[in-house]
Amino acid sequence: MKKTNLHEAKTHLSKLIDMVLQGEEVIICKAGHPVAKLMPFIPEKKVRKPGAWAGKVTIRKDFDILPDDFMEHFK
Repeated sequence: MKKTNLHEAKTHLSKLIDMVLQGEEVIICKAGHPVAKLMPFIPEKKVRKPGAWAGKVTIRKDFDILPDDFMEHFK
């Protein structure tokens, strides 16, 4: 874990971010007291609930039938 002062953090933010991406935590201090911690962002995984669209979507019986003139648009 690396500790750095606020001025150094502002000056070398890119380097500190690179350190965080390599797995190291960085503590930012102001007047010698820790005020912030840089650490990797880990997004929350949303739990998917199957069947959420059940009964809300219908597929018409003629879904796979193309109109006679439809393929003319692709020539």
